[in-house]
Amino acid sequence: MSARLIIAVPSKGRLQENAEAFFARAGLTLVRPRGARDYRGTVAGLEEVEIAYLSAAEIAGQLAAGAVHLGVTGEDLIREMMAKEPLSRPQSMEEIAWRLRLERIELYQLHRIDPRTPLEETLGALLRMHQQGKIGHIGLSEVTPAEIEAAQKIVPIVSVQNRYSLSDRRHEQTLAWCEARSIAFLPWYPMAAGKLLKSDHPFSRTLAQLATRYNAASAQLSLAWLLHRSPVMLPIPGTSQVKHLEENVAAASLQIGPDEWAQL
Repeated sequence: MSARLIIAVPSKGRLQENAEAFFARAGLTLVRPRGARDYRGTVAGLEEVEIAYLSAAEIAGQLAAGAVHLGVTGEDLIREMMAKEPLSRPQSMEEIAWRLRLERIELYQLHRIDPRTPLEETLGALLRMHQQGKIGHIGLSEVTPAEIEAAQKIVPIVSVQNRYSLSDRRHEQTLAWCEARSIAFLPWYPMAAGKLLKSDHPFSRTLAQLATRYNAASAQLSLAWLLHRSPVMLPIPGTSQVKHLEENVAAASLQIGPDEWAQL
């Protein structure tokens, strides 16, 4: 039976003990993974629940990505562990593939280049995974053109994921660099976490006026602007509602006049 609920708990140390004590107080017993390379556990007597044993830093990332439903640990300890662990340490491809229910990761985005780890070491590990067929393509996050060029001397880079939106255009130079070389640009925070839609935001009035004119949602217009901005732009908005997902997809079909694009 496939698990309907995935709960992440720390894989070692005091954090793991705290999580197991939390379940024990509820009268539940965690069954740990059988092998050293197995990241899956269970709750005794609850077949519909699956336990993912991860590091504190991984729990924080997987919660943000929506890959797990609940993380049992303290946020202060998560921040403590994230400060200690290298941000760019490649995770086990088997671990990631298991979480995503895939056999191969088609695109692996390296989230941040860790200045504490030699670039050749980090990207060299990803290159070996690519050569082994575990990774199809490799991308980088929060990088400059110079950093991309340095990385390309080690592995081919097909995508860049930098923060970018209507109200945050700090990476214009990197976007132009990627566009000139047909490298995909994935803007994260494409709607500034919803801040663009709030009444006190400088862009909110303009967005609202245009949304009314084109019978569209303000979020759709912000995504449509990104798609219009560059042919290599691939926005990655997140949502937990089907309605918003449908609106996001429909943004690609919005036809906005040149004057409105200039206004934005």
